[in-house]
Amino acid sequence: MSSANTLAVITGSFFAVLQVIIVSFRMLDVQNLGWYAVYVRSRHEKKVHQLFQEQGLTSFLPLLETWKQWSDRKKKVSDPLFRGYVFVNIDLFKDRIKVLDTEGVVKFIGIGRNPSVIGEKDIEWLKKLVREPEAINGTVSSLPAGQKVRVLAGPFKDLEGVVVKQARETRLVVFFDSIMQGVEVSIFPDLLVPVKGSAMPHNDGVVEVIKP
Repeated sequence: MSSANTLAVITGSFFAVLQVIIVSFRMLDVQNLGWYAVYVRSRHEKKVHQLFQEQGLTSFLPLLETWKQWSDRKKKVSDPLFRGYVFVNIDLFKDRIKVLDTEGVVKFIGIGRNPSVIGEKDIEWLKKLVREPEAINGTVSSLPAGQKVRVLAGPFKDLEGVVVKQARETRLVVFFDSIMQGVEVSIFPDLLVPVKGSAMPHNDGVVEVIKP
């Protein structure tokens, strides 16, 4: 084999190995990504969401569309589902300072100094919930006592939560432990089935429903 052919083989092998290394690093970056919630200043949810996106960060702000009536007009508005919360998908080691330095951000939501990782499944459920604004009654900040159930059909199929009754209405509270916030939705009782082997903690306090 000539020296030129040998050089070509070595060069080709080098670039092949380099490509494998680059792909491996990209896969590692994806594996290190996780969803986190940040607490922001009052009425800064949309601004922070926008700033995250401008910085190239993947951000999610659950918005609930509602109609508001003024004396002279009626208008559809989009308000944050959870006041003061914005979700961001980041590599915490690389992007933590960038997030905290963003205007309007107060802190990460978590236990002590450790931000809580939010499951991809929870994010997907939040996206499904805000696509059904008519069903949402409000949010709660504590887990109510009640039977844990699963939804059998409809847009919330397979969603699990705690069933509560208010007057003649049946409502489902979907609680997200990672942010200690829940969403209360109206639902037909025929669509619910008890989750076997589930024992819900008792809560003697009053569950305050925050209207959107």
